[in-house]
Amino acid sequence: MMSLVRLLGFTTLACGCVTGHYREVATNREITYVEEKGTTCDQHGHRRNHTLTAARAGGYVSAKAS
Repeated sequence: MMSLVRLLGFTTLACGCVTGHYREVATNREITYVEEKGTTCDQHGHRRNHTLTAARAGGYVSAKAS
């Protein structure tokens, strides 16, 4: 099932992975996806194009979409 989402911003995690933070338009739910896996990341839970829970996000540097 697909849904319409709006990009809120990108985040670079301490492990080098890049995540995208989105808001689902229909439900107003916020979702974080791993957009790119860092080359040195050894965390199994960081899989490209999969959702990421807040507990697995770790430290990050944030950039808001304009």
